[in-house]
Amino acid sequence: MIISTIAAFSGGFFILWLILWVHRWKNPKCRGKLPPGSMGLPLLGETLEFFSPYTSFDISPFVKERTKRYGPVFKTSLVGRRVVVSTDPELNRFVFQQEGRLFKSWYPETFTEIFGRDNVGELHGFMYKYLKSLVLRLFGPESLREMMLQDMEKLARDRLILWSGQPRIDLKDGISSMIFDLTAKKLIGYDPSPESEDLRSNFVAFILGLISFPINAPGTAYHKCLQGRRKAMRVLKRMLKERRESPVVKERSDFFDCVVEELGRERAVLTEGIALDLMFVLLFASFETTSLALTLAVKLLSQHPAVLHKLKEEHEKIIINRENPESGLTWKEYKSMSFTFQVILETVRLANIVPGIFRKALKDIQINGYTIPAGWGFMVCPPAVHLNPEIYDEPLAFNPWRWKDKAELSGGTKSFMAFGGGMRFCVGADFSKLQMAVFLHCLVTKYRWQDISGGNIIRTPGLGFPDGYHVQLLPK
Repeated sequence: MIISTIAAFSGGFFILWLILWVHRWKNPKCRGKLPPGSMGLPLLGETLEFFSPYTSFDISPFVKERTKRYGPVFKTSLVGRRVVVSTDPELNRFVFQQEGRLFKSWYPETFTEIFGRDNVGELHGFMYKYLKSLVLRLFGPESLREMMLQDMEKLARDRLILWSGQPRIDLKDGISSMIFDLTAKKLIGYDPSPESEDLRSNFVAFILGLISFPINAPGTAYHKCLQGRRKAMRVLKRMLKERRESPVVKERSDFFDCVVEELGRERAVLTEGIALDLMFVLLFASFETTSLALTLAVKLLSQHPAVLHKLKEEHEKIIINRENPESGLTWKEYKSMSFTFQVILETVRLANIVPGIFRKALKDIQINGYTIPAGWGFMVCPPAVHLNPEIYDEPLAFNPWRWKDKAELSGGTKSFMAFGGGMRFCVGADFSKLQMAVFLHCLVTKYRWQDISGGNIIRTPGLGFPDGYHVQLLPK
C-alpha cells in the first residue's frame, strides 16, 4: 500500500512538473510584453515548419502564415533557440544599425557547428574589422579590377567553349565548378586537378545539408554536411601546413600567402583556427551563392525573351564600340553595363538565397511596444522585404526595369538586403556582381541555348535546383 501510494504520488508529481515545464516553454518570462507568436512544441519548437520545403519564389509559408496571423514581428523557437522574426523594413534597419550596441551577429549553434567556432560570423569588434580588411585584399575593387576581371573572362570563355561541344550541360553544376576553380586558385593556389575536385565534392556534401533539419545521425543531410566540412578542413589544414613550411615563391600570389604572412607576424592577431575557418567560409560563400544566382539568371532570361533581347543589345554594343572586337573586357566596359546590373539586382531580389540574417539581443530591448529579452535571437527575413507589394510593384514578376536609375540602392538599404546590411554588408558583393556580369557577357555575345530539363527550384528554406538545370549550348 505504502509503495503504491509513493508511486502514485511520484507519478502525479512528475505529471505536474511536466505540465508546468510545458507551460513555461510556451509562455517564456519577460520583463515586458513579448511579440505575439507560438513557441511550438517543447524543445522542437517550430523547426519542422521552418524547414518544410516549398517550390515558389514567394515568401515561405512559415513566415507568410505567421505574419498574417501575428503581424510583421512575431516570436518562435527554432532548433532549440527562442527567436523573434521581423518582416518590418524599418525595424530591420534599426537592428543592423545597432550591432555592437544592442545586438551582435549570431547564428544558431547548429550553424556554428557547421561553419566553425572561429568563423567570421562569430567574431566581433576589432577582430571582425581586421578580418574584413584582409578579405578586401582579395575581393576589394582594386583586386577585382587588376586581378580578377581578365581571369574571370578567360575561364568563362574556356568553359563555354567546352560546354558547347556537349549535347547537354547541367548549368548549375558547371557554373559552380567554374567559380570554385577560380576562387580556389585565388584563395589557396589550387589549379583544377583531381585533388581540387575532391575538395569541391566535400563542399557539395556540405552544401546539401547546410540548411537542413539538424539531426546528426548517419544518413541524414546534416550528418553528411558535417562530414563534408571535416574532410574539407583536413585538406585546408594540410595545405596551410605545407605552405607555412615551404619557401616563399614570388611568382605566386594568393590569399594563402597573405594568411601565412599574418600568422608569422610577431604578436600575430590571426590564429590558425580563425584562418582555416575563414578560408572555409570564403570558399563556400564565393562559389555557391554566386552559382545559384547566376543559374537562376540564365533560367529567367530563357523565360523572358524581352529581357534577353535588351541584354544582348547592351553587350553587342560594347563589342561594336571596340577598336578590336576580340579584345578582352575592360573595367570601363564593365562599369557601363547598366541594364546588366538591373538584371543582376532583380535576379538576387527574387533568388533570396539567404532566407534569414541572425542577430542576438545583448540586453532587454524595447521596440514597437514589445520587449526582446536579452539573449534571444533575432531573425531579419529578407524575402518578406523583397517580395513586399508595398515596396515592389508585382513583387513576384521578373522586371529588371524596376531598377532603372536605382543602382545606388544595391548597396544595402531597408528595402534591399540581398547582400546583408549594416557593418556586415557582404564583402563579396562586388565579386558576385562582377562574376555574373562577365559570364553573361560571354554567354549572350557568343551563344544561344535551349532548355533541356530541370530548372525547377526548391526552398528548404534556402534556394536549390533539385534536378539541376540542363541546357544545350549552341554557338551563334
